Amino acid sequence: MALFSAARGMEEKTTMRTKELQEQIRSGALSGTFEYLYKNDAARQAERYAGAAAEFERLFGEREAELFSAPGRTEVGGNHTDHQHGRVLAAGVNLDVIAVAGKNDEGVIRIQSAGYPMDTIDLSDLSVRQEETNCAAALIRGVAARFRELGMEIGGFDAYTTSDVLKGSGLSSSAAFEVLVGTILNHFYAGQKASAVQIAQIAQYAENVYFGKPSGLMDQTASSVGGFVTIDFADVAHPQVKKVEVDFSKSGYQLCIVDTGGNHADLTGDYAAAPAEMKSVAAQFGKQVLREVSPAEFYAKIGELRKSCTDRALLRAAHFFADDARVPQEVAALEAGDFDHFRQLVIESGHSSFMYLQNVYTCKNPDEQGLSLGLAASEQILSGQGAWRVHGGGFAGTIQCFVPDSLLSDYRSGIESVFGQGSCYVLSIRPVGGVKVTPDLYKTGR
Repeated sequence: MALFSAARGMEEKTTMRTKELQEQIRSGALSGTFEYLYKNDAARQAERYAGAAAEFERLFGEREAELFSAPGRTEVGGNHTDHQHGRVLAAGVNLDVIAVAGKNDEGVIRIQSAGYPMDTIDLSDLSVRQEETNCAAALIRGVAARFRELGMEIGGFDAYTTSDVLKGSGLSSSAAFEVLVGTILNHFYAGQKASAVQIAQIAQYAENVYFGKPSGLMDQTASSVGGFVTIDFADVAHPQVKKVEVDFSKSGYQLCIVDTGGNHADLTGDYAAAPAEMKSVAAQFGKQVLREVSPAEFYAKIGELRKSCTDRALLRAAHFFADDARVPQEVAALEAGDFDHFRQLVIESGHSSFMYLQNVYTCKNPDEQGLSLGLAASEQILSGQGAWRVHGGGFAGTIQCFVPDSLLSDYRSGIESVFGQGSCYVLSIRPVGGVKVTPDLYKTGR
């Protein structure tokens, strides 16, 4: 865990006024960092950051400010395993939430996110507010509250944020936003005392306690740490985080996320049911979560378990045991450069999610099955050559596919004929998580 110690953010503290910041961006001083974070999209990102700095100045005046970023994440392996203290494989991606932020001495956090009303949080009152459930204000308040509870200094700041993480995409825009707020507080006030993993835990606390969503810890950890990471949540207070050393650009495959047009609105009940049902099975063994249950004992007692658990709960437990065991196999295949075995494991995981976890569509609306249709179309195009599976929490939103370089053009045109132009996103893996964006970031990695 030393890799993600507080030292991750001890870059030289330099600030400049917003006009100087815009000049720095447009001069190309950040070009190396933008290429590091965004690969071939560096030029567009320079315009994006410069525009955000101009908008910050319009909202809050010409003053000192700094740049921050936190990535969305892609779940590669371990679907709905984290909330059972299982294992996952995830990665930070090149789609992110960025902020231009400057400290204030008012004890107030003001965040204007593009397209939304401004959120204003008075730090003198950080109690949970029911009226903020499912609102960004709850995430900001929760992150600040947890920093204070952990004995770290907090204070006011103003920020303008903009996101290219697809909302409801399974790329976890909410986790990226939470990590962004935590990264800003950590830099401005906490003296970089919070590690990347601790910021993830703070973000999860805000989402669970303040926002009202019973999420696991994978999303926040992948966003905060960045790169390919495998996480073992057997001890959730001290998750084991390991960087997976792999150059995926040499795999011969492209990572594609397909937006099938659905969204995650009104699906909280579906998401909550999966961990609750898995825990109902664990309870029959006197345990809190399935990671504490022996798979062999579970299968030996399925007949008896049907008397006290629903069939769907048992199927979801079966999915957990298989997908949890599959994660280290996926990691080993990546590390060995055995991408053919890796893609077979991805397909197995996808089948398990569809058949046993049953998170590809909601029972509330079985007529709408964009994910199912996307998987069927992908299987037809990629059969024998690529891999396809539901992405993220499921029920709506996106699928994830690994597409051979030679098939990328055909796959993209074929899938976009179903879901529309621009629905297929070809992503790159981002090497770092939540960071202050500086000219030297590409050299230091922090």
